[in-house]
Formats: sequence, C-alpha cells, structure tokens
Amino acid sequence: MNKHTFIAAWVIIVMLPACAMPAAAAEDGRGFLGIITGDVKSTAHQIGMDLKTLVQRSRVHLSVFNSSGSVENIYAVYQRPGNHLGLVQSDVLAFVAKVRSDPRLKLIADKIKWVFPLYDQEVHILGTTAIHRFSDLQGKRVAIGHVESGTYLTSRLLFEISGVLPRQMIAIGHAPAMAALQSGSIDAMIIVDGAPVERLALDVSAADGLHLVSLTDDGIRAFYPASRIPSGTYPWQAADVDTVSVKAVLVAYDFRNHHCNTIGNVARLMSDNLEWLRFNGHPKWKTVDLDETVKGWEQYKCVKSYTPSATADESESAPERKFNPVADAIAAVFRP
Repeated sequence: MNKHTFIAAWVIIVMLPACAMPAAAAEDGRGFLGIITGDVKSTAHQIGMDLKTLVQRSRVHLSVFNSSGSVENIYAVYQRPGNHLGLVQSDVLAFVAKVRSDPRLKLIADKIKWVFPLYDQEVHILGTTAIHRFSDLQGKRVAIGHVESGTYLTSRLLFEISGVLPRQMIAIGHAPAMAALQSGSIDAMIIVDGAPVERLALDVSAADGLHLVSLTDDGIRAFYPASRIPSGTYPWQAADVDTVSVKAVLVAYDFRNHHCNTIGNVARLMSDNLEWLRFNGHPKWKTVDLDETVKGWEQYKCVKSYTPSATADESESAPERKFNPVADAIAAVFRP
C-alpha cells in the first residue's frame, strides 16, 4: 500500500473512542494467563501489574511480560504461547486493519479481538530548551522508539502527516534515548504512554534542562484527538502541555477458545472491581470507561458470555514464530 494512500485512509479508524508461561492449569486449580505490556517503567506495565494484583484474589494467575511495546504486543498475542492478553495502541490496531494487502496482517486482524478499551496514551515530546513546538523538530535528531513499539509507528505518522522532517529519526528504546537526550547526543525523544509515566517522573529532573513540547498541529489533530498533560503531572513540569493521544486497548487471541472461561473471568473481575482499580492502581484507571467500543474491531465473545466453570480446558499449543509481520509492514510503508 502506498504510504500516502494509507495516511488518507487513516482518519476513520484511528479516532477511536477510542520467558514463556505454561498455559496448563496449576494443581491448585487456578487459571493461568499471560499479559504482554511494555517496558518496566511504562504505564502499560503498571496497568498489567494492577490487573495481576486484582485477579490473583480470585485464583487467576496472571503473568505480566515486558516488551518493546504495541507492535511487539499485537504479534505476540497472535502467535506467542503464554501471551493471551496484550495492551495495544489504537493506531497500531488501525494500521493492521488497513493494510489488508498483507495476508499475515489480514490473519492477525481476523483473529485478534478486543476485551476493553482502557486509557488514553498521551504523546510526550521531551526536548531541549531549543525546541518550543513540534515544527522545531525539523532538521533535529529525534529518538522515536524501538521499531516494535507503538511510539515508533505514532512518531512516523506524526512526521508524515505534518511534513516535519527531522535530520535523524533514531529508532531506539526509551532508556537509551533518555541517556542520549540527557548527554546532548540528540535533541528530543518521543514517548507515547499514559501520563504519568514512571520513566519521566523518576528519570528527569529540573536540572536536566528538558521540557515537554506542545503538539497543536491542526493536520495532526485531524487524525489524533487533542489531549492535555496538566501542570505538575511531573515534578519538573511547570505548565500545562497540549498534545494528542491514542487509546490503549486490551486485546486477546484465544487459540481454539481454550481460555474463554479464564479471559471472561478476568473481564468480569475488571468490570466488577473498577472502583478498586481506580483507588489502588495507576491514576489512569480513573479515566477508564469499560462501556466504550473499538471501531472496526470485534469484541472477544467470552467477555459478555462468561459463566463460571470449574472444568474449563486451559491447554494451548500455538506455534511460535521468529519474525514480526506488523513491524515489517510498518517498515514497508515508510521505506524511502
């Protein structure tokens, strides 16, 4: 698909309301599931840990796996044993849904189902004092996330939509990007994650001379909903920052419906205990509306049809692969 054709088709879907673990049941009778999230300092990882704490009280063992981000997550849920659930950005889902010419992505789009849309992930642009607005990234060195992260896809789309062309778009993870920014090796880095993000709260200080850059480009806001990071979200942040966001969506692929009962149970526990999550979990839980839907995608049927069962078959044997066609397709779209 031509990248300009792809961008033109984007707006309808992207504006959404928008160590393997054995899958067999344990001897004590609890169900086993795995959820793939993000890096250890991401909001996605914290959301996964909150869910782990919640469901273990109901004899469900949820393993929380770290990852490079959404692009890795959607493919891992599709093909990696033990990764039954994952957190995926709405624009990554939109990308997979639109690139129907790739049979591998078509299969992923057909198999992956959403459980719940969760929270907004704000686009954080952390830059030096020379960067005042998004257009100032023209000709600069910008870290745009690992190639298997949602940040990478969002960053590429932001630059494509706006016409802003950095001198370098450096595809590295957030930890090395932060080190490079603090040392002066790059001018800015982009993180797409739900505020407050632990990495930005703990690894940045006023002494670094860095700040969040506003993103108010009208063209970008035609594709991504406007959002705001309030002042004081981070200890070093003095003013409100206007930006855009994507939705984090909890997705599942239940191979041959072996985990229907357990995944349905997790969904019920989330719905019944949303107030507990809001009180005890990451602040993003306070914004979650489980009645929202994901346009263009089908909800996992066991979310609504769950009924308790003591004899659910929890076996699984999906084959593992060593490549990621979602990452390959993103690379093909943005190939010079």
